[in-house]
Amino acid sequence: MKEVKMSVITKEQVTRKPFADKKHYPYGFARSGDFSINESKLLQTYGSLFAALVDGKITPENDEEQAYLESALGHREPGTPQEKAWLKYQARINRPKTASIYGSKKPTVDDVDDDDMSDNSDLDIDLDD
Repeated sequence: MKEVKMSVITKEQVTRKPFADKKHYPYGFARSGDFSINESKLLQTYGSLFAALVDGKITPENDEEQAYLESALGHREPGTPQEKAWLKYQARINRPKTASIYGSKKPTVDDVDDDDMSDNSDLDIDLDD
């Protein structure tokens, strides 16, 4: 019988690479216009940790990480800049999709008074001269 090894993900493995969301922010957080430079740096630094905590890939090892998880899950108000940046990121990627700026209804033509357009009585042009 083969033994299936469960790979345990450590905090160091999760936080080794900067956090990036290529789907929603293909050019990076700093170039999106949604985040300040400081918020972008915080997301790159702490985003992988928050994502792993929320997804259950790692468990909180200390009170700080437990506080991050509670804030990310909405169980308490964010207290640190990292928590605020993460919640702002979540709000941006989970916002409802907007419709076209042109709407979905067919445009209606305003009623034009035909009498004004067809009344040529004041245009007396004599072409026989």
